[in-house]
Amino acid sequence: MTSSTIAKKKGALKEHQTIAYAFVAPYFLMFSIFIVIPVLAAIGLSFTYFDTVRAPIWIGFDNYVNILTNDDVFMQYVIPNTLKYAIIVGPGGYILSFLLAWMLAQLAPKLRTVLALIIYSPSLTSGVTMAVLWRVIFAGDSSGYLNSLLLQLGLIVEPIVFLQSQSFLLTIMIIVTLWSSMGVGFLAMLAGILNVNQELYEAGYIDGIKNKFQEMIYITVPAIKPQMLFGAVMAIVGTFSSAGIGVALSGSNPTPQYAGQLIVNHIEYYGFNKYEMGYAAALSVILLLVVYWFSRLSFKLFGSKDE
Repeated sequence: MTSSTIAKKKGALKEHQTIAYAFVAPYFLMFSIFIVIPVLAAIGLSFTYFDTVRAPIWIGFDNYVNILTNDDVFMQYVIPNTLKYAIIVGPGGYILSFLLAWMLAQLAPKLRTVLALIIYSPSLTSGVTMAVLWRVIFAGDSSGYLNSLLLQLGLIVEPIVFLQSQSFLLTIMIIVTLWSSMGVGFLAMLAGILNVNQELYEAGYIDGIKNKFQEMIYITVPAIKPQMLFGAVMAIVGTFSSAGIGVALSGSNPTPQYAGQLIVNHIEYYGFNKYEMGYAAALSVILLLVVYWFSRLSFKLFGSKDE
């Protein structure tokens, strides 16, 4: 190969690299503006006292120390509520998404399409829109659908104020969130199941698979690991970032008796109610680390061995 040919190939390679960088540049720019810079700004502000009026004052790790030692609401209510909410809604919604996707894949195409649209449609509505419907159902007087039904059945003698009750608010939040959790992760898993090579199932039955459950465990799940990973990450991010539903249902932040107070509510309360942006930034950094840890766990469970 002559030197001129090598030079031409190098020139062509550089030209292709330049084109590739040009295509990536808009995404990289938007990612930097809306993700990288805000995250770095939040990390920087978390070491300051900032009330949005005066310039930030450097205070070191004081915000983090106060969160872990002086913030009674965070330790007594926010952490237990967030953990309970995340453990039920995250894995619960994820497993429910997979099971519904797997069951729909067994149906005829037309019926599957209709049911998939019905199941997916609640995720398209915002939390505030959903709250309008659910606030009517759980209204704290006799006009509320649930109270009216319980009164007619004779199970209660007076209406229960569900959305202001410490005993019921978090449970209602979990129900509403699970009802609307069949989003893009559900569609991704449904698409993955429908595209599994049918020859794998035939080979599986030849090798000794005897029922649908074994088929799901030994063939379907390993074959759709990328979709399972995508669904897991979306479930984690959605679970830890969804807190508006509690405020929308109860009508206040903090929620009544902190019954539905999650970490995102706590961040919003300190950031937009008390204007302690440095403290809110420290809380958001903690949330970021928690989401990152669970995301890495998902990659270990569903990612390929080469990653």
